[in-house]
Amino acid sequence: MSRTDQRLRQFQQSRRQMILAGASMAAVCVLGRHVQGIPLRRSAFASDPFSLGVASGDPDSSSVALWTRLAPSPMDGGGMTPEIFEVQWEVADDDGFRTIVQSGKALATPQLGHSVHVEVGGLKPDRWYWYRFHCGDATSRIGRTRTMPPATTLPAQLRFAFASCQHYETGLFTAYEHMAKEPLDLVLHLGDYIYEYEGKDERVRKHAGREIVALDDYRTRYAQYRLDTHLQNMHAICPWAVVWDDHEFDNN
Repeated sequence: MSRTDQRLRQFQQSRRQMILAGASMAAVCVLGRHVQGIPLRRSAFASDPFSLGVASGDPDSSSVALWTRLAPSPMDGGGMTPEIFEVQWEVADDDGFRTIVQSGKALATPQLGHSVHVEVGGLKPDRWYWYRFHCGDATSRIGRTRTMPPATTLPAQLRFAFASCQHYETGLFTAYEHMAKEPLDLVLHLGDYIYEYEGKDERVRKHAGREIVALDDYRTRYAQYRLDTHLQNMHAICPWAVVWDDHEFDNN
């Protein structure tokens, strides 16, 4: 079997997994936010379930998307039991969370790797907010995000940085350490957030596992990248706008 045939077969298998996951999530949405009839897991964690940090992105003048993933063992399939967990989220005017402006609950399901994606609306334009997540007895780190100016206005400035081609094996992510010291409003990532290659010896650091082809492979590779302290910190400092390039799937 050629490598192209192998890729096609793997893509078809992944596509079936995505269809099944989508059907499962659609059923959850129909049942409503509290998911009556489906047991929600609320438990104590032996290690931090928010090991991959928090992130925000795609801001406009009144909304922003928030993200986290429950993964107490991020390099071992995440380490979560195959159950639905309830995650609470909060958005505040201040980093002490004295004034909560939005809050709610989201579901972390095994079909989506216990990741959480919340689109928060009703925010004021052109201002900073702080956010965090809670699950069981655990609370995430605090993230900072912001909304954009209204489309009808011309802001005096917009401070942003762009990044791309962050190959984990060929260098440390010290560029993000530098970015974190700058007063940025936004990070624009132009693609190649991960690289799909099998790990190689005698490099700065090494990818875990084989060349990624299956859904679990991708989740582990993203987890390895997001465990990088500088990358994780920069995600928590300001919102990102992220586009894809080839290595998020396969070279060229």
